[in-house]
Amino acid sequence: MIYENSTIDRNIRADFPILQQEVHGMPLVYLANAATTQNPKAVLEAMCRYYESINSNVHRGVHSLSQQATTAHEAARETVRGFINAAEAEEIVFTRGTTESINLLAQSFGSACIPQGGTVVLSQMEHHANLVPWQEAVVRKGGRLAYIPMTDDFQLDLPVAENLLAQKPALLAVTQVSNALGRVNPIKELIRMAHAYGVPVLVDGAQAVAHMPVDVQDLDCDFYCFSGHKMYAPMGIGVLYGKKALLEQLPPYQFGGEMISEVHWHESRYNRLPFKFEAGTPAVAEAICLAEAIRYIEALGFDAVKAHDRMLLEAATEGLAAIDGLDIYAKEQPKCGVISFNIQGAHHYDVGVILDQMGIAVRTGHHCAQPLMGILGVSGTVRASFAVYNTVEEAEQLAAAVRKAKNMLT
Repeated sequence: MIYENSTIDRNIRADFPILQQEVHGMPLVYLANAATTQNPKAVLEAMCRYYESINSNVHRGVHSLSQQATTAHEAARETVRGFINAAEAEEIVFTRGTTESINLLAQSFGSACIPQGGTVVLSQMEHHANLVPWQEAVVRKGGRLAYIPMTDDFQLDLPVAENLLAQKPALLAVTQVSNALGRVNPIKELIRMAHAYGVPVLVDGAQAVAHMPVDVQDLDCDFYCFSGHKMYAPMGIGVLYGKKALLEQLPPYQFGGEMISEVHWHESRYNRLPFKFEAGTPAVAEAICLAEAIRYIEALGFDAVKAHDRMLLEAATEGLAAIDGLDIYAKEQPKCGVISFNIQGAHHYDVGVILDQMGIAVRTGHHCAQPLMGILGVSGTVRASFAVYNTVEEAEQLAAAVRKAKNMLT
């Protein structure tokens, strides 16, 4: 049996063991996917296989386990390369997640490429992970941040963006999909605009990669980053993609083992890409599991994933919009994965607690987008976010539970 208007089989839920439980005596409805997605059996089994059979340090041993682990780790890098269509595997740097990827660039690109008094352009939609590191980077250079504002319908103001880019800042760093609103930004147009003024572009793809195909060569972005735990992989693994010519120019971010080719008493020579940016023992099992998660998504197909996501958003939006006294933020397309709302006269935290008592997991708060909440005029929102294992019935349960919460709180 398949969902109406979806080619994703509802039996997919059996692939995710954590979903087969109850919370407060109610079947779990997990709608906190923008924070962390759950892991399918294939990913969990890949983790167990690694630790049961080939656990070893990579790149450093001639023994069989080390050779097998190294082969699997580098095969995972190649899988990631293909997933985002990078030109070369050397352009794929493994990190702990989007936050570390951006901090790597803020330190490395920041020291080498932001001039004294320089500017970095962001948008008003940015997650703190793509804001605070750049605050620190420009402070070190006596520079400043500039922001692309939102229009009244929660779109980025492209004429203002062009005016900012025409001033030739050191970098444009922008999210592809807002984690707080689900708004999909016109990334390709922004990149084209930035490059016309010689401005490199970093794209925060944390909320995009599980919902839509990403082709970094087609986008022509200079850097792209994402986290495994938002796309059915474990926590503690992420990716920084960078154009090879740019990565070769940047200094290392951390120092120690693996990132060096020669060490002498008073000087060292750094390793080649991507290892120059991968100091210390990498998260080998997590990288292997990231590759497994990618294969899981690719087996579903992004056409099916996108159609399923849109169906869930439409069902949830329709149900919530029918509730009087509810504010929904950024209802219009283009968006994916996320619906943020508030009950008038009720605190978002209280709503989240009541929903949890009904077995529904959502996120509440500012979602690491506090400046954006200031623009909305609220301290936070209730955020429901969707994944391939969610159902229309769950979207309907969300609306029914919110209605109950409203009756209890107002």
